[in-house]
Amino acid sequence: MPLGTLDRNPPPFFRQGPSALSRLLFFSALSLFLMVADVRFHITQPLRGLVDTALYPLQWVVLQPVRAAQNAGEYFESLHAAQQIEQDARRSLAQQSQRANQVEQLLQENARLRELLALSERFKAEGQAAEVLYDAPDPYTRRIVIDRGQLKGVALGSPVIDEAGVLGQVTRVDPLLSEVTLVVDRDFAIPVLNTRTGARSVAYGDPLAGGGGLELRYMPANADVQAGDLLSTSGVDGVYPPGLPVARVDKVERRADSAFARIHCLPLGLVAASRHVMVLNPLGGQVPPRPQPEPMASGRKGGRK
Repeated sequence: MPLGTLDRNPPPFFRQGPSALSRLLFFSALSLFLMVADVRFHITQPLRGLVDTALYPLQWVVLQPVRAAQNAGEYFESLHAAQQIEQDARRSLAQQSQRANQVEQLLQENARLRELLALSERFKAEGQAAEVLYDAPDPYTRRIVIDRGQLKGVALGSPVIDEAGVLGQVTRVDPLLSEVTLVVDRDFAIPVLNTRTGARSVAYGDPLAGGGGLELRYMPANADVQAGDLLSTSGVDGVYPPGLPVARVDKVERRADSAFARIHCLPLGLVAASRHVMVLNPLGGQVPPRPQPEPMASGRKGGRK
């Protein structure tokens, strides 16, 4: 076959077209043109909006796991912060409640001490303040222990009062402590005076009464005693100053088969709640001693001659 008849053009598969440099320059110029035109004339704005609208569902689906993870992290962080705030609030509330209770307790103690001092000043009784430490361990008696003893000048038999009235009497004295028998003890007795009628009697402790009380024994059935009568110390025993409130008559029982009335009284002193008390000097100890006469001198001096 003659060589002049051969086709010297490359097959379609190997056709190169424009050179790579030409295409680079063309597309670079086109990109630069489009950028300048978009900045000046916003010609690609509709196309960009269309693309954004078309890709928004896909973007929303892809972002959901990320948002779920962020929301879960924020939820647990906020839950931990809320729990911490709740714990701090509870702790602060407990502290404020404790402080409020302490303030209330201090106010009550202050009021009771003021009433106690006012009662002591009203009856012109000498004494000293004491604090109740604890109840006596004997379950068959009603006694308390206070923080004053012989070293503080507490004497055996000293009356003990609180802001409401007579509380009891000192029945045992140690160097640092003293034991006080309360008015509701079964072995306690105190002379009293009915402030309404002026009749004197003796009140005995009655621990079997609800919470502890007193009883006026051996009173005639026709005695002029009524519920609500105030009983105060009569002062005839030489221990208690007269006029100290002791109890108030609660109930009077008169029976046809008995010559005596049963008279139940409620103590005015806080026998179960006193914390601060006043220990008075016994009435006999407050009276100045009578001056002793001087011994008579002998009529004559000197010995026998």
